[in-house]
Amino acid sequence: MTYLVNTPEQCKRMLQAVGATDIEELFDTIPQAIRLQRPLPLPPALGEMELERLVRDRAAQQTPLICFAGGGAYDHFIPAVVDEIAGRGEFYTAYTPYQPEASQGSLQAFFEYQTLMCQLTDMDVSNASLYEGATAVSEAVFMAMRVTRRYGRVVVAESVHPEYRRVLTTYLSHHACRVHTVAAAGGCIDPDDVRPALTPDTAAVVIQHPNVFGCLENVAAVAEQAHAAGALLIEIFDPLSLGLLKPPGQLGADIAVAEGQSLGIPLSYGGPYLGILTTRREFIRQIPGRLVGETTDRRGRRCYVLSIQTREQHIRREKATSNICTNQGLMALRATVYLALLGPQGLRELGELCLQKAHYAARRLTECEGLELAFDVPFFKEFTLRVRGGAASLRTAARRRGFLVGPAIGDFPDTPFTGIPDPHQLLLCAVTERRTRSEIDDLADACRSSRETVSR
Repeated sequence: MTYLVNTPEQCKRMLQAVGATDIEELFDTIPQAIRLQRPLPLPPALGEMELERLVRDRAAQQTPLICFAGGGAYDHFIPAVVDEIAGRGEFYTAYTPYQPEASQGSLQAFFEYQTLMCQLTDMDVSNASLYEGATAVSEAVFMAMRVTRRYGRVVVAESVHPEYRRVLTTYLSHHACRVHTVAAAGGCIDPDDVRPALTPDTAAVVIQHPNVFGCLENVAAVAEQAHAAGALLIEIFDPLSLGLLKPPGQLGADIAVAEGQSLGIPLSYGGPYLGILTTRREFIRQIPGRLVGETTDRRGRRCYVLSIQTREQHIRREKATSNICTNQGLMALRATVYLALLGPQGLRELGELCLQKAHYAARRLTECEGLELAFDVPFFKEFTLRVRGGAASLRTAARRRGFLVGPAIGDFPDTPFTGIPDPHQLLLCAVTERRTRSEIDDLADACRSSRETVSR
């Protein structure tokens, strides 16, 4: 028997039920440019020895690029002990802890993760993690609708990452709730522009701090506006910025979400990553995903259980708080080990390194003709350059010199920036603790040479 046991007749009936003529039609929503082309352009099969030689030869031809890229995923240093602990067999191969008596190690790790997330964000409760940052934002919006019992509108800052906004729009595409976007003409939204956007059916206001441009938003003022209208404030934060910046809990956030990739998780071509969600105690029953709790067994010994798991696997669909099927447990473990190693002082020192190096890089790069900071707003580790003539040519020139910079704000498809003139001129640059002074100087020299060539 083959693994896929659907007969052609069964496939035909299923396609008829969903209104599709063939299987290919099911994938029409995927843009053709990124769909897998068939037949695959593969060479003839090789033996193991020949294949290993080919792969090694190809790898030797690649020159690593020095990463100044940002836009939501960052090149931070990962201590070797993170890989060592996360790679242990009992963690690496562990299954979902449905049976607490057999999963105490995993459950304790998730409990420690929740504790660290609450300490990091100054919030009361954390779930046992989500998929990644974009879906964490959408889950937070659905949670806000359940809490407020408002289902008509969510107000989102234009300075929220465009991919997060697109995912949220997709999540809401078959719901009555609609997204209202507040323009961010100066790199941040004006809190006074939030008030007119708030209606009696607004569930939440979503703001990112630092935002997609790297700029620091006035979260506290926006929170006041949201709360005055009876809406919740959802803050998207950068975990490593909290060594220096006030945590969401002190800025008035009701739900705090983040992409956890910077916490000991490699870039890995885009995943797997980690979604973080913390909130206030009074909203605990509406939290998506799962929550690990501490209790005692019949002998009085400390132990751990899944306290809340109102997912569609466990409860009637209309009662479920999410359809989250996993909690990215291995990535949550990596984040736990990383933060435990770093500690409060290490988190602050890392933040200071990122801050100082980013501002040094901004000074050096804006010395180049045709480059300037796009926004006169404080930033943390990432900033936006305005490139006269367009960002694409500068990215190409930097790549030829061995540097990866970007992305350009205009490269994000189908997500308008109505408040930002000519987004194709805007280029993101992120500077983490891994970048050295000489690397920053070399990037500035490469940009200067590129601009001089353009001028001639």
